[in-house]
Amino acid sequence: MLDGIRIKPVKRFSDERGFFCEVMRSDWKDLFGDDAIVQVNHSFTYPGVVRAWHRHLRGQVDYFLVLKGAAKICAFDDKSAELNEIVSSGLDLQGVRMPGHYWHGFKAVGTEPVMLVYFTTKMYDSKSPDEERRDWDDPTLIPKKINGKASDERVGKSWDWNYPPHK
Repeated sequence: MLDGIRIKPVKRFSDERGFFCEVMRSDWKDLFGDDAIVQVNHSFTYPGVVRAWHRHLRGQVDYFLVLKGAAKICAFDDKSAELNEIVSSGLDLQGVRMPGHYWHGFKAVGTEPVMLVYFTTKMYDSKSPDEERRDWDDPTLIPKKINGKASDERVGKSWDWNYPPHK
């Protein structure tokens, strides 16, 4: 993983009524370190939609939690040209820490919409947003490594969110 990206499985406690999960605790230092959450947002995304690319250059860190559906979450580091992809779903809950300085985004994969809750370490300022954007299909985003592997057949090509998962 790129430096600072962390994944924490969320424990599910089930009984005959359903289940319960703790999705955020300030004592989860293995996930949060010294970060403090200041805003929580909810996103609903239709199947096949890509929400990418953007980054935050003023120190914001995002924490993603897919509650329903499945999302392929990606991060790209301009300096190393490494790309990380993480598949997260409501069936296997996990918190994903995303340092904002990486280009990041996600695609709703599968056949159902994605319901995503994300936590941020900075408040959104509509007058001066901490967001830099590039097109979701930017042909200049070319990974030299994917998930740490230079041998991935997608390396050296423009990133394709729609590349068939079975290849």
